[in-house]
Amino acid sequence: MAHSLVIVESPAKAKTIGKFLGKKYKVKASIGHIRDLPKSKMGIDIENNYKPNYITIRGKGKVIKELKEEAKKADKIYLATDPDREGEAISWHLANILSIDENKNCRIEFNEITSKAIKKAINSPRPIKKTLVDAQQARRILDRLVGYSISPILWRKVKKGLSAGRVQSVATKLICDREREINNFVPKEYWTIEVALCDESKTKEFEALFYGTDKQKIEINSKEEVDLIIDEIKNNTFVISNVTKKLKSRKPYHPFTTSSLQQEASNKFGFSTKKTMMIAQQLYEGIDIADEGTVGLITYIRTDSTRISEDFKKEAEEYIVEKYSKKYLPKYTRKVTNKKDAQDAHEAIRPTSVYRTPDSIRDSLSKDQYNLYKLIWERFVASQMADSTYYSYSIEIKNGKYIFKAKGIEQVFDGFLKVYSYAQINENILPKVEKDEILTCKDINPKQHFTQPPPRYTEATLVKEMEDKGIGRPSTYAPTISTILSRGYVVRDGKNLKPTDLGFLVNDILEKYFSDIVDVDFTADLEEKLDKVELGQISWIKLIDDFYKPFSKILSKAEKEIEKVDLTEKTDEICEKCGSPLVIKHGRFGKFLACSNYPDCNFTKSILIKTGVKCPICGGDIIVRKTKKGRTFYGCSNYPDCKFMTWEQPIDKRCPKCQSILVVKSTKNKKTARCLNKDCDFKEDL
Repeated sequence: MAHSLVIVESPAKAKTIGKFLGKKYKVKASIGHIRDLPKSKMGIDIENNYKPNYITIRGKGKVIKELKEEAKKADKIYLATDPDREGEAISWHLANILSIDENKNCRIEFNEITSKAIKKAINSPRPIKKTLVDAQQARRILDRLVGYSISPILWRKVKKGLSAGRVQSVATKLICDREREINNFVPKEYWTIEVALCDESKTKEFEALFYGTDKQKIEINSKEEVDLIIDEIKNNTFVISNVTKKLKSRKPYHPFTTSSLQQEASNKFGFSTKKTMMIAQQLYEGIDIADEGTVGLITYIRTDSTRISEDFKKEAEEYIVEKYSKKYLPKYTRKVTNKKDAQDAHEAIRPTSVYRTPDSIRDSLSKDQYNLYKLIWERFVASQMADSTYYSYSIEIKNGKYIFKAKGIEQVFDGFLKVYSYAQINENILPKVEKDEILTCKDINPKQHFTQPPPRYTEATLVKEMEDKGIGRPSTYAPTISTILSRGYVVRDGKNLKPTDLGFLVNDILEKYFSDIVDVDFTADLEEKLDKVELGQISWIKLIDDFYKPFSKILSKAEKEIEKVDLTEKTDEICEKCGSPLVIKHGRFGKFLACSNYPDCNFTKSILIKTGVKCPICGGDIIVRKTKKGRTFYGCSNYPDCKFMTWEQPIDKRCPKCQSILVVKSTKNKKTARCLNKDCDFKEDL
């Protein structure tokens, strides 16, 4: 019986789509790319217009054979890979292997895996877009030229297993630059003065902060300045000089792009970018829902657009009126505000049905799937709702020549906050007071502070920085972070990303000899040119040529000038197995001790970083340790005989209440020492 063949990338996607199309269609998976550049060599004919030498990926022979057999039996073939550059390139390679005319209507695309979307796509096939393929091919060749040219130099001059990349090296530089900022930061002292005030009847109480004078804001930089101000105000009267009340509004967030989803999932659930994309892919490809079967729950997950289709806006509007009433609809039409270089090829990430609420399908989802789906669903529905409105209060209090201010917020209408539980407003309701009202000062509380260095990047903030600077694209953020972690250039320190000595070393070499490769503006400019290739505005060959000619000259110079780096450091310690000296070597998770008689002796041990605190169980040293995933914790040096450990940094100070160990608890604005004994409530600011 004649049938049509539909080819997608993944088996999960094939299973979902097969249920929608029925028996007249055979749906098969290519399981990702089927052709690529060879791993063993450059694979690019530089002298022949940078022609790529594509080969069949090892292990894909069986898949290709099955696809060819099915293609012979089919009366029509549809290439249904992902709706982006990478997907277009996979379709192009499939067309080449299966002898499909790429100019014929063989390509279908859809933004969501639902019955309606798939059937609509089947009825609207198109030719393969060669400019999309050219853009992907240009990126692949650029990355190969950079990686396969610089990496061998690093292998020969520094250490085997190192690599450089057009995007990964810029990401590493951002992290190294931030670390240098932190190391060079000089904290500055400043003070605040908070006063606790009340009216004469003591029924109205609130706090106010020192501002300055009615002419200017004053910064307090020393204890002496604080004492002078307190001496002046303590005998004066506090009088309310001004009260303002303004009605303000807060607009809802845009629906998710790839970047904003990765950031929010990291902030709310602690997900890595890799984990977020893995779970999102599962939701996109299809989940077996009770009474409904397998269906894609969200739209395509690699996008930098916040656009929503008109049809789906109407569905959201109907749901909001039905569930919450008309007053929750926005009073004006919101404009799509994509960043200037957004592709806008498809919509923002949204649920495929607004009526498929998170709680209605909770039993069909894992905990992580539910959390991510709920986040996406709430963010989308909230984006189509009315603004939240609130009163902003400001009370100005005069004391002699000085001004103190108190600010508060009172919610009037929750609007989109009704749905988006991840963005609740923190109300601080001030008492109703009148101008010229005299207040009593109950307490004066001066506090010393120090300016803080810029924070280390987290995965979330690094993705935001890369997006803001135009480095990479939605599909590259997660793989880039995974690469710099796996190469040992960066390690996780809690949520933070911290460069290793190896990361600094490689970055310094690249900055000195390949400054363009790690230059943010140069990399962003290349991304814009790749976009122009996709739009057919420039030739991919010209883009590569303009890059490679100056790059090849730099390569020759670097090969001659970079001196071999010996990462091995001598120590006074002796090998426990053979008696040879131990040396310090660099590994994926940092430095470690190894026998200098390697490979005859393979003895290694970790370098102990002591905290200066003794174990409360056995009296051994508490040292810094790492999990297999690179997370820092603190454990006893006598492990495994002693199992003491804590995730928080211990300090050499005992709890005054119970004599247990104190550990540091850090928040965004301050550090607190708290007792490790869970039955003790002692804590103090550091």
